[in-house]
Amino acid sequence: MQLEFGGEVWEWRGPAPYHFVSVPEDECEEIALAAAAVTYGWGMIPVSVRIGATDWTTSLWPKDGGYVVPLKDAVRRAEGIALGDVVDVRLMIDV
Repeated sequence: MQLEFGGEVWEWRGPAPYHFVSVPEDECEEIALAAAAVTYGWGMIPVSVRIGATDWTTSLWPKDGGYVVPLKDAVRRAEGIALGDVVDVRLMIDV
């Protein structure tokens, strides 16, 4: 399954701050259909992600009935991404 969407980069300011992009509702519905076949626990879903020219693997995190894409610092540096930027995200889920 491949999904593409745009979203704003936001920060969770906990003891270990992290940056995320929220997956839009329509795409969350598609992911939910495949979730049972691919989740490895706590609702986490392994994905391949591309933003700009950078590819990496991570897991979608469940949040508030939807999903968020965590953005590694290395990805943000490589692509010049800052808090509040809107980025185009390509997700690939192996179902």
